[in-house]
Amino acid sequence: MEDKKAFKRLSKSVQPTNYNIMLKPDLSKFTFTGTSTVDVEVKRESKKLTINSVDITVSTVKFSSADQALDSTDITYNKDDETVTFKFGETLKLGSGQLHLVFDGELNDKMKGFYRSKYTTPDKEERYCAVTQFEATDARRAFPCWDEPAVKATFEITIIAPKDRVVLSNMDVSSTSDEEESLQKVIFNKTPIMSTYLVAFIIGEFDYIEEIISNGVIIRVYTPLGKTEQGEFALKIAAKTIPYYEEYFKVKYPLPKMDLIAIPDFAAGAMENWGLVTYRETALLVDSKESSAAAKQWVALVVGHEIAHQWFGNLTTMEWWTHLWLNEGFATFVEYLCVDFCCPEYNIWTQFATADFTRALSLDALHNSHPIEVPVGHPSEIDEIFDAISYSKGACVIRMLNDYIGEEAFKLGLNTYLTEMQYRNATTEDLWYHLEKASKKPVAQIMTTWTSQMGFPVLSVSSEQIDSKRVLKISQKRFTADGVVDQDYKWAVPINITTSTNPQKVQHTVLMSDPEMVIFIENVPKDAWVKINPGQIGFYRTCYSAEMIKDLIPGISQLSPVDRLGVENDLFALAVAGDCNTTDFFDILSGYRNEENYTVWNDLDSHLSTLSIIIQNTDYLDAFKKFVLALYKPLGDKLGWDAQPEEDHSTPLLRSLVINRLGKYGDEATVAEAQRRFKAHVNGESDIDANLRNAVYSIVACHGNEETFDEMIKLYRNTTHMEEQCRLMRCIGASDKKELIEKTLAFAMTDEVRAQDTVFTLTSTVGSLIGRKMTWQFIKDNWEELHKRYAGGFLLSRLIMRSTEDFATEEDAKDVEAFFEAHKVPSGERTVKQSIENIHLNIGWLKRDQENISQWLQKNL
Repeated sequence: MEDKKAFKRLSKSVQPTNYNIMLKPDLSKFTFTGTSTVDVEVKRESKKLTINSVDITVSTVKFSSADQALDSTDITYNKDDETVTFKFGETLKLGSGQLHLVFDGELNDKMKGFYRSKYTTPDKEERYCAVTQFEATDARRAFPCWDEPAVKATFEITIIAPKDRVVLSNMDVSSTSDEEESLQKVIFNKTPIMSTYLVAFIIGEFDYIEEIISNGVIIRVYTPLGKTEQGEFALKIAAKTIPYYEEYFKVKYPLPKMDLIAIPDFAAGAMENWGLVTYRETALLVDSKESSAAAKQWVALVVGHEIAHQWFGNLTTMEWWTHLWLNEGFATFVEYLCVDFCCPEYNIWTQFATADFTRALSLDALHNSHPIEVPVGHPSEIDEIFDAISYSKGACVIRMLNDYIGEEAFKLGLNTYLTEMQYRNATTEDLWYHLEKASKKPVAQIMTTWTSQMGFPVLSVSSEQIDSKRVLKISQKRFTADGVVDQDYKWAVPINITTSTNPQKVQHTVLMSDPEMVIFIENVPKDAWVKINPGQIGFYRTCYSAEMIKDLIPGISQLSPVDRLGVENDLFALAVAGDCNTTDFFDILSGYRNEENYTVWNDLDSHLSTLSIIIQNTDYLDAFKKFVLALYKPLGDKLGWDAQPEEDHSTPLLRSLVINRLGKYGDEATVAEAQRRFKAHVNGESDIDANLRNAVYSIVACHGNEETFDEMIKLYRNTTHMEEQCRLMRCIGASDKKELIEKTLAFAMTDEVRAQDTVFTLTSTVGSLIGRKMTWQFIKDNWEELHKRYAGGFLLSRLIMRSTEDFATEEDAKDVEAFFEAHKVPSGERTVKQSIENIHLNIGWLKRDQENISQWLQKNL
């Protein structure tokens, strides 16, 4: 698009060194006034100065220096570029000066910039707090600034706010004084040198709990009024995490405090503002009775992720958004290290396989994927790269590199990188330099193949026995979801290999840089199986020869859970791509009938759910459901409904998954028990266990009526726990009854559902064919309102993807394409392409395999 190509970063002729900002929000009129004095260095003489500003009116502009005092009355705004330009009557002279601004703006309801967030007090009164969300480019909505990550400065923040409100910012408070009868002036200490997108300030009513850790840092968790006990788990994780990261990175946390705060209205999951991390309530608060094991685990991961950013992102910051993955990929990798340290009982690295590894493979197999390092220009392009490539694939390639160079070299390289680049901006090449220096391995040469080109390889492997040697022939090519290779990429692939002679140990390691290679492995008996990529560390898929698969399947039980997952996940992806039949995937499921690992079942369940989407377009959906019920029923009977003493962390997760599938697919006993428990819960006779609520709510919504819908709405209205509300919202649309789908869609757009949650409520209806069609029509009919709410944010992309990607007809593909041709979405352009590509994948898959699937089901039921 032309406007994207024309985008230019700000001129470097004038650079800020310190901002002194005073803001006075009005929580009843939803406006704010502000002043700022910015210390600047004039690097190049000019009569004009352009900086970032949007939705702000600047009323006064003055420039002063030792020998200049200038006013600007020529103030012009460029809405497309999100800038304001000040023209002066004479040239700004080289050297130090100060820019003085007076301005005002709106506390908007868009969940970005300086915005308002509604909450309800314990006595049921509705009030508003004022909060910030500046990443990626929304600091410019709160104060005029050089809103680019490389233009770092220090910040002195002053807030004038009601005396009965908590006032927070990145740093600790320097002083508090009375401003007027009902107002206070809160002055915060100067920040370290930092980027604008990490600045934060909050005014509202909150309670808090705190802990002072060994290094003297004060950690506080701020919660809604009366909910401090729900912050205890996050405080415990944070108090362990900061010392852990200090030891891992060998770099001290540089701020005197760390605040973690739950925000009522928040578009993302959390935001790593330096010293003041903001969260959705569901990403920070844990209730001992209402929260599930899955929710608790999520809180641990998010807390670990955001605190990791205090080093990776905040202390050392990417130079430009092209290098976003330096922030997000690393934080995603390190969050697992943190949770594994804090909560080893979670076996969190096993869950990495489905949460990040397979998720990244799925997205990166699309022709409309993008490289880890993607050129970014205009702000409208930035939100698109906050996706599974920057986060999950970034984490996967870092994990692969960590394994390849070894943990000690990896940690040493990180230490020198963070130490040398602290308070500065870095590129990917800076990181490679330090890791290469620490490991003495060609890191840049290897990793550039993973970050500069999109996609990943599939390794085709065949095996031959020569005496006691096993000879493997391996070739690589790009893997694509549709099996069509349109670009001849090549990767430097670290390959680990294990065999049945010692399944838990890597027996051979090699770096594959060429399209083909031959590997000789000594002392491997003829009847031994060979497994490529043990632990699924390498970011690639493996396509074994028929003989190797035949040897491997009987040995599935000898593999680790992650390797068992890897075998079936690769085979399923190959089936979707047309490299084998879907029935080959069905055939290997017999090897998983005794499977009891939650992560493996979670992956299998996602495949069966994907299959059900395309099978909904055939006449054998009922046969497929019978097959799935037969697969799940033995495990469901074994697990039962009630937790047993000394159960491990993952068993409740597995129980919920199995019950949910059995119930939604119509197992009569499961449906009846879910309805019984739901009725007892609604009547106040006995509560549903928190770990089972998602499953029970989904089942009763799926098989319920208008009375069920009304009871779920009543539960929603009667709880103040956001996790419980989210469960209900995400399950309420599971019915395939037209009138209930209509009620769900209408409810999603009411004021009872926060804007942050509307998307998830709307798309709770897309599990059925009728629900998908009705939801898409509803979104088209209400597009103007939805686009207005979410323009320029990731929630709009989420809405587009979830409501369209599961269609499987040419008619639907053309409809989606035509709609977005007529309704351009600059911030979701790639998402639209990915969604249409997924529709065509479904069409091709169904056309190619539906007859084979039908025959297999008839034969095996």
